[in-house]
Amino acid sequence: MGEAIGESLPIAVGVLVSPMPIVALVLMLVSRRAGSNGAAFVAGWLSGIFVLGTLVALLVGAAGSGDADTPTWAALLKIVLGALLLLLAVRSWRGRPAEGEPAPTPSWMAALDEFNAFKAFGTGVLLGSVNPKNLLLVVSGASTIATATAVTGERIVAMAVFTLVASLGVLVPFGIYLLAGERAARLLEGIKAWMIAHNAAIMTVLLVVLGVKMIGDGVGSL
Repeated sequence: MGEAIGESLPIAVGVLVSPMPIVALVLMLVSRRAGSNGAAFVAGWLSGIFVLGTLVALLVGAAGSGDADTPTWAALLKIVLGALLLLLAVRSWRGRPAEGEPAPTPSWMAALDEFNAFKAFGTGVLLGSVNPKNLLLVVSGASTIATATAVTGERIVAMAVFTLVASLGVLVPFGIYLLAGERAARLLEGIKAWMIAHNAAIMTVLLVVLGVKMIGDGVGSL
């Protein structure tokens, strides 16, 4: 199990520093329904990552359960996922704002102030497991876990650890809100502004590093 956790943690860090979910949570935490919407968003985020990752880990594990070593198809899957991450890195870099221009905030975030807890939960699920970047990262992490251990219980525990680490990016701001309440608004606004301004650079570097890692792992398993 230690190997499964260790190999998947770098990918979990890629999910952890996702700027847009952190920005969305911060916007909820300075809205009228901060407490309920913030808690619902975090719950949706955790649920989305854990459920998707566990399903992928169990399916990949079942498909390769008869192989002593990493099956060829699993190695090829890692190579494909790595290549897709590199493509996302190129897209992220090409979509960065021109020098001197402010980084735009997605238009859908303007509606977050009107969200109820149900919509906040759904947004957490979508941002955690359905948006293309996180979808690829969670599937990559789950595939890595599935090929690192053959024990179902260990795969589930490793996925729980993956989910916890991947969620620190939203758990920390929510913890700041719980501890400091309205006094945390200025700090949270600063986090939001920094994440928006550096979104393209952060994601490009992470996606390149993780994409190369996945391709290297896949090639090494062939």
